[in-house]
Amino acid sequence: MRQKILSLVSEVMPTVIAIRRDLHMYPELGHMEFRTASRVARRLKDLGFDVKVGREVMDPDALLGLPSAEELEAAYRRAEAEGADPEFLPLMRGGLTGVVGEWRTGRPGPTLAMRFDMDCIPVTESTDPDHLPFTEGFASRHPGEMHACGHDGHTAIGLGVAEIITQIADELCGTIRLIFQPAEEGCRGANPLAEAGVVDDVDYLLAVHLGCGVPSGHLYTRIDGLLASSKLDVTFKGTPAHAGAAPHLGHNAVLAMAQAIQGLYAIPRHGNGASRINVGVVRGGTGRNVIPADAYMQLEVRGATDDILGYMEDRARKVLEGAAIAQEVELSISVQGRGLSSNNSPELAALIAEEASHVPGLTVHNAGHVTGGSDDFTILAARAAQHGAQTLYMDQGTDHKAGHHTPRFDINEADLQHSLAVFALAVARICAVK
Repeated sequence: MRQKILSLVSEVMPTVIAIRRDLHMYPELGHMEFRTASRVARRLKDLGFDVKVGREVMDPDALLGLPSAEELEAAYRRAEAEGADPEFLPLMRGGLTGVVGEWRTGRPGPTLAMRFDMDCIPVTESTDPDHLPFTEGFASRHPGEMHACGHDGHTAIGLGVAEIITQIADELCGTIRLIFQPAEEGCRGANPLAEAGVVDDVDYLLAVHLGCGVPSGHLYTRIDGLLASSKLDVTFKGTPAHAGAAPHLGHNAVLAMAQAIQGLYAIPRHGNGASRINVGVVRGGTGRNVIPADAYMQLEVRGATDDILGYMEDRARKVLEGAAIAQEVELSISVQGRGLSSNNSPELAALIAEEASHVPGLTVHNAGHVTGGSDDFTILAARAAQHGAQTLYMDQGTDHKAGHHTPRFDINEADLQHSLAVFALAVARICAVK
């Protein structure tokens, strides 16, 4: 069976690479993956999967960090023009771009779910002569948007797994569920999927990330040390006034924001583990002679554990509230994204390590690799674990000339084959007919 799967992996790799390059040309930001998600859904349906999209797999009331209505509509229209699937596209309006494909074998057995993220980030891709996507003609066609984190590869791997499942289906039992998640960047897309219950009945849940500082040809069975994170948007609403004639009549929103920023960075770091805070965006005011009535900021807090995150978020909210009170302005805080700390099953890691050891050219480390980042796969993992599932987030190494989220980021496409083989072997092992 293993040799059959490795042969199938080699056979489908040209398709996987073609899919990855197509997705790389048409990157889409979180909750606006209309072309990507609709074409994923079409491919899954054509392969024979039961496909659900939009409201069937995402709770609209649990959406986080949704773009404006104007941004969503512009992205929708662009996707229409660029080959989005007409059957599935209308079901995704409003940013409901999640896709779940399910293969039911008809035989009793476990439910295995796998998560693949689809979104890009707001980076303009390099046109340097040694940047492979540019020289090979598959660089981003969307200025200011780029697959600079490998999610195009993740999605292509998922569709490759789907194709292999169809070819070994007679030897499988149980149910295999492929979850294609929007808006991982900013930790936004997993929450509505989790609240819709897409992992409530699973026995196993797997995911992988390409790169993260691990070289090509190496697999770490666990990504450890993910920081729990909350992404907050903050608005201060004050009262305008003439800055020369009547400054005492105004209530300065920008001053409240400035005081808050100083207070946020002064929050004592937690003694039981890593904690982080960053104010990444600030805007406010209308003119030099007007007491500013409006100010806006984007910030994030992170912690090595969920408890440390809770401490950081609670202190941040108190700082924001205090600054608003001091300047007599109104305050609103909205959560735009959320991730939890790592939660990996050692039993599932050992199983994956055993199967991955049979992949040619892959060195397997049944150990944790610490990335220092955040990922809302942890939301799905925590939800699944609450219902008794084993969960695992793997790190597939890949060489790249520049770091994640940079204009020259690229992946070594040979590592797509390694990850595809690991997933396919995991399916065969976990869902093998007994």
